[in-house]
Amino acid sequence: MSFRKLLAWQKVYELALEVYTITKDFPKNEMYGLNLQMRRASTSISANIAEGYERQHRKEYPQHLFIARGSLGEVETYLSLAKDSGYISIENFEALEKLRAETARLLKGLINSLS
Repeated sequence: MSFRKLLAWQKVYELALEVYTITKDFPKNEMYGLNLQMRRASTSISANIAEGYERQHRKEYPQHLFIARGSLGEVETYLSLAKDSGYISIENFEALEKLRAETARLLKGLINSLS
């Protein structure tokens, strides 16, 4: 099986794509600020799930999942900052937050399944 078949990976990948779409409209002065931070954190989640899955040692897999969970917390903070700064609408924030929360639930389930 591939990490691409994991529902948790699919959802975080979807979240990253949505973050990339929404940050395209951020002000130019945020190119190296909030824009970049949101993009890096959102892509880090799926990358850590993939890296942990592909490692030869299964003991490392949960570590990578915990790192992914930390990046998901970063995304939550950045989404709030983007909303409160007026860079994204309430509707976009709620849609992204819903996807983020679903992702968090799936990631937690994946971590629990390895315990």
